[in-house]
Amino acid sequence: MAVYALTGFSIVSLLSFGYLSWDWMKPSLVADVATDPMEKSLPSAFARPPHIIFILTDDQGYHDVGYHGSDIQTPTLDRLAAEGVKLENYYIQPICTPSRSQLITGRYQIHTGLQHSIIRPRQPNCLPLDQVTLPQKLQEAGYSTHMVGKWHLGFYKKECLPTRRGFDTFLGSLTGNVDYYTYDNCDGPGVCGYDLHEGEDVAWDQSGKYSTFLYAQRVNKILASHSPKEPIFIYVAFQAVHTPLQSPKEYIYRYRSMGNVARRKYAAMVTCMDEAVKNITWALKKYGYYDNSVIVFSTDNGGQTFSGGSNWPLRGRKGTYWEGGVRGIGFVHSPLIKRKRRTSWALVHITDWYPTLVSLARGNLSNVPGLDGYNVWPAISEGKESPRTEILHNIDPLYNHAKYGSLEDGFGIWNTAVQASIRVGEWKLLTGDPGYSDWIPPQTLTNFPGSWWNLERLTDGLRKSVWLFNITADPYERYDLSDQRPDVVRTLLMRLVHYNRTAIPVRYPAENPRAHPDFNGGAWGPWASEDDAEEWEGMGEPLKSRNKKKKCKICKLRSFFRKLNTRLMSNRI
Repeated sequence: MAVYALTGFSIVSLLSFGYLSWDWMKPSLVADVATDPMEKSLPSAFARPPHIIFILTDDQGYHDVGYHGSDIQTPTLDRLAAEGVKLENYYIQPICTPSRSQLITGRYQIHTGLQHSIIRPRQPNCLPLDQVTLPQKLQEAGYSTHMVGKWHLGFYKKECLPTRRGFDTFLGSLTGNVDYYTYDNCDGPGVCGYDLHEGEDVAWDQSGKYSTFLYAQRVNKILASHSPKEPIFIYVAFQAVHTPLQSPKEYIYRYRSMGNVARRKYAAMVTCMDEAVKNITWALKKYGYYDNSVIVFSTDNGGQTFSGGSNWPLRGRKGTYWEGGVRGIGFVHSPLIKRKRRTSWALVHITDWYPTLVSLARGNLSNVPGLDGYNVWPAISEGKESPRTEILHNIDPLYNHAKYGSLEDGFGIWNTAVQASIRVGEWKLLTGDPGYSDWIPPQTLTNFPGSWWNLERLTDGLRKSVWLFNITADPYERYDLSDQRPDVVRTLLMRLVHYNRTAIPVRYPAENPRAHPDFNGGAWGPWASEDDAEEWEGMGEPLKSRNKKKKCKICKLRSFFRKLNTRLMSNRI
């Protein structure tokens, strides 16, 4: 039986925070409000395709929104969620690229070859070009499509860029992590470059502007120049609140009483982002879009607790398959929702937005078979049952295999050393190494990560490779039932086997020195030629298992640039 250690914290403290009294089975923490009489006049199908605004935040923890009991001020998000539908059974992926790829394609990452890690700046890799993207489907339906913010789906050749994948316009960064003011990104010592792009050009002139403000201003400009009579889709992928922890001083000042410096800066960034959402909402109303609009808000993964984020009271953090890594903040706000002001416990996954939004746009889904997402609009708008009953969180064959896993532990049908996770109904199964597994409360004390770091830690060791939870009854994943319910374990392992048979090879190629920004005018951007692209597109095997290729012209070219890069680094040092 697992033993839990409580240090520096008491049951009274937990009660004072309200966590032990939080009933996850209640339909809402806010009482439902009767349907507005005006809503009865809405037709079952919208008179016109709605304007769609999809807002994605980066590394915002599950606890880090006001309506989840946070000490961080998010009045705009709280109001929009309260007036719309809160999604409290909503799942995302544990890191950046996987969530974004599944949003854009409506497919699990095992079906796009992106099941391992993220797309790194120097990899010749991007969202597979044979995938028909969400913005492309909306373009087909007559929408004007715009992206503002973080792409992080690859850029090694021009065909990978947002403007080649369905967006009419783009302002943002291509990599996963840039300075909020200078837009510099370093992918290792000495491998640094500028990363802010306008369309397919480097936006040097925008340097110095805080990205959260810049992106909100761009959305305002797009709305001001477009006609509300024509449908529009805007994908706002804020850089906030990913590291580096940077915010205008006036926002940090609001949280000057917070003892933990990282938490203070992080809180300031969240509140700044909240105000940016307020400005976007105001622009929708000012320019005549709001009454026929659908606003979707989503986080991309769990919060990073090392950097001020909090997923309390959930277990785990960003990069893990515990609930703290994959259960997201999500809500939908729209005058077109039939049953507003409520909390939905319908099971929803980030892949569901693709078919849901294309259906709202009256688009055609018949030519994109095999989607893993479902149309969940009836569940959101009318409170109907979700068509989704299970979620494949992922199967990653390249992640470090668990030391204590084996085929024998998986009933001879699944190697439990492989990192994988799946939810079926109320049951959740994890195999392999799910990632850091502690419960970490909000980091409000000055000495964090001192005594609070050890607040509650699993102390029976992790000499195992299979975990089973009834996630409905035990959302905090405190009671592992794998020994008591081997029948359920076997059933879920069979589902993993089923999904694994449909998986395509992992796309995780080696980094290439030609991607260095020094060879691209000091900025990150496309660097592969057409000949390069043809060769690399054929490299579908996992990097760790790939055999060495025979020497060829391109191999010699790579060697040349590798040596040149080494000399450049030596000169810098």
